[in-house]
Amino acid sequence: MSNFSSNDDALHSVFRRDPRTEWIARNRLHPLHDSVVSAQQGGEVRGPTGLLRKNPHVVGFIGPNGLKRIDRANGSFVAIGGKKRVPSAKDSQRPLHLVENPEGYIMVVGDMIGGRLTSHDKDILGLAHQLAAENSKVAVVLVCFGENKETQCDLAGVDRVIHLEGNVFEGFAPEARLSVLQQIETSYQPMHWLFPDSVHGGSDLGSRLAARLGERPATQAWQVTSEKTISRGASGSQDISRTTPRILMLMEECANAVEDTRHEALPLALEYDVSMAEGDHRLIDQGQIDVDSNAVPLAEAEFILSAGNGIHNWDQFHSAAAALRATEGASRVAVDDGFMPRSRQVGASGTWVTARVYLAVGISGAIQHMQGIGQCDKVVAINTDAGCDMVKRADLAVIADSEAILAELTRLAQQRELSKDKEESDAA
Repeated sequence: MSNFSSNDDALHSVFRRDPRTEWIARNRLHPLHDSVVSAQQGGEVRGPTGLLRKNPHVVGFIGPNGLKRIDRANGSFVAIGGKKRVPSAKDSQRPLHLVENPEGYIMVVGDMIGGRLTSHDKDILGLAHQLAAENSKVAVVLVCFGENKETQCDLAGVDRVIHLEGNVFEGFAPEARLSVLQQIETSYQPMHWLFPDSVHGGSDLGSRLAARLGERPATQAWQVTSEKTISRGASGSQDISRTTPRILMLMEECANAVEDTRHEALPLALEYDVSMAEGDHRLIDQGQIDVDSNAVPLAEAEFILSAGNGIHNWDQFHSAAAALRATEGASRVAVDDGFMPRSRQVGASGTWVTARVYLAVGISGAIQHMQGIGQCDKVVAINTDAGCDMVKRADLAVIADSEAILAELTRLAQQRELSKDKEESDAA
């Protein structure tokens, strides 16, 4: 009898699969996805083959460099259909991190694209605080050139700010900027110089400073402590370990961005000789030149106007893209229907894009398309369906007829171009 009882208990303890619940757990765009995942034990989910697998989205996510990151915002913008975290009322309740009478400084020279901190810059600020954690008297300083539109430096981990304004620093001006960095070096003798290893100027400026100071920098650094730095080498196939130098050029996701504390973001005085920055330079920025927006590869475009099944007037769409000087993109439906070439398809089955502005017109938001725009900075949706996934993903949504909106955008762009030409002619 005892054996029968034991076998009977075993039969009653057999796990029964619920295919529908498993499917919802795998579909991050399903309305019940969050509730199903939160009810799962241990953050595990059954895959389509029935194997029990760890669900990485419960505790964090894997970033583009393969690093595991904790998702403090309760939803990664890199993940499918995710949104970037927006500051809330809780931000004002963060504890204030004070550094009174600093005894040392860590200088962070950000890319500051468009006058705002990028996610790359914020990762580097997070790393700066990790390096400064051993000494409460070390301040993290943000060095920014030209226009500064950033209004949330205190939430990004900035203790002090050196803001260098003037036309001499606008555009591509590495020699003028280098002269000021040298004066900062003389005045403050920082513990570390941190630069983003990027094509936006950080890598170039960091290399120039290292050469001028006669120091050997660490490039492509992705794991850094006060003692040791690990950098990527051989096109990312090898890791190189070395003692942490004073000048570091860092990859994205080198650390978690600061999200737990507020900081003072006080201005830091710097007396610098403007004449050194305004001296004779071998490199002179002649300004931007007009190029065909569609000649820019889709993966490198910063402003994309993308069309979906909701576009019926394609001549108007092309005219709007030309007026806005945007690179054209398209959903898979528009490509399959023959309205756009395959090279313009955005999504997991097309091209993954990282635009600063992605304007989606008439795109409902299939899961593959949402994957492809996961790393876009700002997403704007124009659609007549207020409940579609693209509208849920968008930072700004316009629920209206696409033809009317595109017509108005074209008119405003042309009007701005005419007023700009008039100002230039008056100035001449």
